[in-house]
Amino acid sequence: MASAAGVGDKYRSFLHGDGEKKTMWRNGAPPNYDLVNKLFEEERTNEWPEGSLEEKVQRLLKSWEMEMVHKARPEDQKSVVRSDNYSASTNGLKPLTRKELMAIGGYNAFLATTLPPEHRIYDPDKESVESATSTFLTAFPRGFAIEVLDVYSGPPRIAFKFRHWGYMEGPFKGHPPHGQRVEFFGVCIFHVDEEMKVAKVEYFYERGNFLAGFLSASASATTAPASGCPVMRGN
Repeated sequence: MASAAGVGDKYRSFLHGDGEKKTMWRNGAPPNYDLVNKLFEEERTNEWPEGSLEEKVQRLLKSWEMEMVHKARPEDQKSVVRSDNYSASTNGLKPLTRKELMAIGGYNAFLATTLPPEHRIYDPDKESVESATSTFLTAFPRGFAIEVLDVYSGPPRIAFKFRHWGYMEGPFKGHPPHGQRVEFFGVCIFHVDEEMKVAKVEYFYERGNFLAGFLSASASATTAPASGCPVMRGN
């Protein structure tokens, strides 16, 4: 996640250069990842050697996430295959097509849930692409860093463990900022072609624990005191 204008990025492809001159950006300009890159460099677990499988997968992950969130047209997304066969799913839910993903946005797709509406800290069914982006930009002014922790298998089916984190220094859905780190860990599978373009994505992570991290101490105590609370479960 990033702020609104950019001058270059050493961890992501397809963000600047001649190939992006005609790219249509959701916010009118390429995003700026300077703040989140600083956070990433200060707190990352590993500094992968350039050219290693881990570094290549991490770059693909960051580039893919950037394109899914910030590029407005499918034809501008260069980290994924051109065909209509592209799909992405979260926690075993129904895979979404490229058209469906573009309509709801990356954040809402990633936070898809089967929880009843009354138990949702964040309800992706009620959010637009714009409101979702604004919500997380506000909560994480320094951005939402992501890193690859382990790569379990190489292409064409890349399985890896990742970590996503940021500091809640802004409000989130009526919950005041607490300034603490909000993070989660997960596993992802990228199905890629011979050019390392993503054809299928499968994400698995504990959604409830991630969103519970936005609750203040008092809200957490009143909202989710019991281990059986559905908000504290993944879906």
